[in-house]
Amino acid sequence: MSLTGHRALITGAGQGIGRACAEVFASRGADLVLFDKNSETLDEVAGDLGKKGRNVTAVTLDLTDMDNLRSEVEKISSTGVIDILVNNAGFDRPGTTARVSSKGFEEVLGIHLTVPLLLIQLLLPTMRSSGWGRIINISSIYGLVGGKGEVAYSTAKAGVIGLTKSVAREAGGDGVTVNAVLPGLIRTPTIEKFMAARYKDEIISDTPLGRIAEPEEVAKVIAFLASDDASYITGAALPVSGGWGI
Repeated sequence: MSLTGHRALITGAGQGIGRACAEVFASRGADLVLFDKNSETLDEVAGDLGKKGRNVTAVTLDLTDMDNLRSEVEKISSTGVIDILVNNAGFDRPGTTARVSSKGFEEVLGIHLTVPLLLIQLLLPTMRSSGWGRIINISSIYGLVGGKGEVAYSTAKAGVIGLTKSVAREAGGDGVTVNAVLPGLIRTPTIEKFMAARYKDEIISDTPLGRIAEPEEVAKVIAFLASDDASYITGAALPVSGGWGI
């Protein structure tokens, strides 16, 4: 599952699954372009990987600033082809259907759907013309089963699956695969800090493997989908959930 000779753009690379992706991709030989809005965590990741001899470009930016995002991607693309895209960045605005605000709902859809769409629009043409590319979109088990009090997040993550399948149909004939990964409960800083223990326990009790996952367990699946070992997989929505949601 070597990624040598490839250059991957990973969003939300400063922590959690994004950071784990950066580390796993680097260990398999990929050059990296890392985006995150938190300069402190992003610089830490880039510094660690740079010390290991990896070629890393780290950019601190608000992904929802579309004009700036477009400018940064075009500038970086001029220095070398990006042929792997991992749309990982996201955030949540919890709320039931009765309580979620339209602003919060649109913000969640924006980061999970509009931002990935723009990045795909920017990078897919070069992937198609070169005859090789990998796009991996991070959805969630909530995109399949829904979540109480998570109407915006669940809707966005379901949309990620639809986006994935649509682009996979468009790009497959040009050698570009497009897949979605659906994590379950993962030990990310956000989950550790903000999710109450009773909610974690409920999910774990409904997870056949009976535990929370480490970010590296998801990152290794993403790295597989980015490799030539996954050359005949496209349009898939792959749960990495320990069985939660089956």
